[in-house]
Amino acid sequence: MRGHVRKALVLGAATVLAGTGVVAIAGTANAASTLGGAAAGKGRYFGTAVAANHLGEAAYASTLNTEFNSVTPENEMKWDALEGTRNSFTFGSADQIVSHAQGRGMKVRGHTLVWHSQLPGWVGGLAATDLRSAMNNHITKVMQHYQGKIHSWDVVNEAFQDGSSGARRSSPFQDKLGNGFIEEAFRTARAADSGAKLCYNDYNTDGVNAKSNAVYNMVKDFKQRGVPIDCVGFQSHFNSASPVPADYQQNLQRFADLGVDVQITELDIEGSGSTQAAAYSNVVRACLAVTRCTGITVWGVTDKYSWRSSGTPLLFDGNYNKKPAYDAVLSALGGTSGGGGGGGTGATCSVSYAKTDTWSDRYNGRVTVTAGSSAISSWSVNVTLTSPQKISSTWNGSPTWDSSGNVMTMKPNGNGNLSAGASTSFGFTVMTNGSPAAPAIGPCTASAS
Repeated sequence: MRGHVRKALVLGAATVLAGTGVVAIAGTANAASTLGGAAAGKGRYFGTAVAANHLGEAAYASTLNTEFNSVTPENEMKWDALEGTRNSFTFGSADQIVSHAQGRGMKVRGHTLVWHSQLPGWVGGLAATDLRSAMNNHITKVMQHYQGKIHSWDVVNEAFQDGSSGARRSSPFQDKLGNGFIEEAFRTARAADSGAKLCYNDYNTDGVNAKSNAVYNMVKDFKQRGVPIDCVGFQSHFNSASPVPADYQQNLQRFADLGVDVQITELDIEGSGSTQAAAYSNVVRACLAVTRCTGITVWGVTDKYSWRSSGTPLLFDGNYNKKPAYDAVLSALGGTSGGGGGGGTGATCSVSYAKTDTWSDRYNGRVTVTAGSSAISSWSVNVTLTSPQKISSTWNGSPTWDSSGNVMTMKPNGNGNLSAGASTSFGFTVMTNGSPAAPAIGPCTASAS
């Protein structure tokens, strides 16, 4: 259901962010005007899957830092990324994501410890006794490395077949260790880090069906026998052929009634416009209606990096503009669009950035501001530089600076009115002083008359 290998290019990713020197900012809108802030007001988190090799992109980092308060490494914590050679662990790219999140007060979901896919070849070749040892060692070493830094772990991922059988999926673990491998994985995980929530995660379990019934029966059995399981993840990958089930909320609730938290772990909904927006809104409202639904994670920041990019399934388009689905989610969470300057509902704007000219010691940048679905009377955008860079000149705007001299806030130079969907732009020259890093462009804050 997920591609099925969402391989990111992680080679050398541990140095990407440091090399670019990008410093992203949260902007000037109040917390209720962001997904994470609005979700926090409801006692939930709102997260996204993150790829380490995109953190050096200014718009990606800025959108991530502004909108989300939880992250899930997309591929960097999977077995092949962490332990390609037996008992030799490479944590660099995953550490980069965890450090980025911790530095901004975000939670981290761990994904995933035991999964049939994205396994290095050596795992599948092990005999049963050796495989059990390797599985328990992998869980223990990874969880101990991140002890105290992960709020929830997907301990076992996608262990059940699709269809009407409710059977376990064939995998090296199932085939050689039998049904007991899931219980063993959870007991090993609890011993490795008693403070992390332990989740089972799967897809096509979003409504009441044979597969979700099989997972339900396993969780019920675990709870009755004292097997340590704290949460169940529902991936929630939807499209027109597989829409949000009518019994989605009912299904979440029945799992919660077993005494576990429920989390929406990989949400994306193919489509566009009002249809996509309505589906997203329904998912969020279902989570809010279930007390033990603790958070929502969308599977990616922007459509252009989605594993289903042709279906445009996320909340931000390829230029990081907020889509109608974004507004629907924010509204469902009780947030308000815009913020800053007293803008009312509908006062929104988006930004895009382009480098226009480059010389040996400087470059020019252009930021385009676009009004949302209704007219705005003013706007504000933050531009953050990497020291020792300095801006030597600006045009088509009125800048102010913070005390560090690294953050420029640009507002209109005169009339800031923009009709719905209309755009304007401002520019600046950055003296690099040895650092060619792109600036981090903060979110656009709008106000309306």
